Amino acid sequence: MTDEYRRGPRRSRDEPGGRSEYNRRMPQAPQAPPTKIVPKPIRKGIDVSINGKRFRHTGDPAMPLLWYLRDVLRLTGCKYGCDDQSCGACSVLVDGKLKRACAVPMADLADSDITTIEGLASADGKLHPVQQAWIDEDAILCGYCQSGQIMAAVDLLSRKPKPSDADIDGIANLCRCGSYPRIRRAIQRAAAAPGESK
Repeated sequence: MTDEYRRGPRRSRDEPGGRSEYNRRMPQAPQAPPTKIVPKPIRKGIDVSINGKRFRHTGDPAMPLLWYLRDVLRLTGCKYGCDDQSCGACSVLVDGKLKRACAVPMADLADSDITTIEGLASADGKLHPVQQAWIDEDAILCGYCQSGQIMAAVDLLSRKPKPSDADIDGIANLCRCGSYPRIRRAIQRAAAAPGESK
């Protein structure tokens, strides 16, 4: 099969059936420039720092921090538990203070510094003293609540570097496995760790 058979005989632009005649017969859309150009709106959002990285949330301001961490950023260390601030499985640090991520809307977090369990270890991968104490005391058990327990312990040790048993018992996070004696030993071990910032 030749090219001429596929495309038909070649015609010059100006002979009948050529491209120029085809263009003259076709209606043309007006080529006037738009009279008004609407610029795209400036993208607004809620800027936050999470584990040392900057993020901008442009979605629903009422979205709880928990869902932003888990569904948007895929930081699944904090867990969805009771959804009413009772269990503490979703505990994170917001500007150094313990918060329940299920109860904090993104609208309240503009320019906040948030730390999750994923951000506790140092950049070189060395575990936070509380994380290491949790391993040393085998405090994890099923593990579901433990990221929240660790964040609560970090918060406690930042306020009370040498906590009493009563201080530790004052942590309101719940553990369905009943790991409280191991958690207490882990916190005491972390408090006794020499020369470590907690």
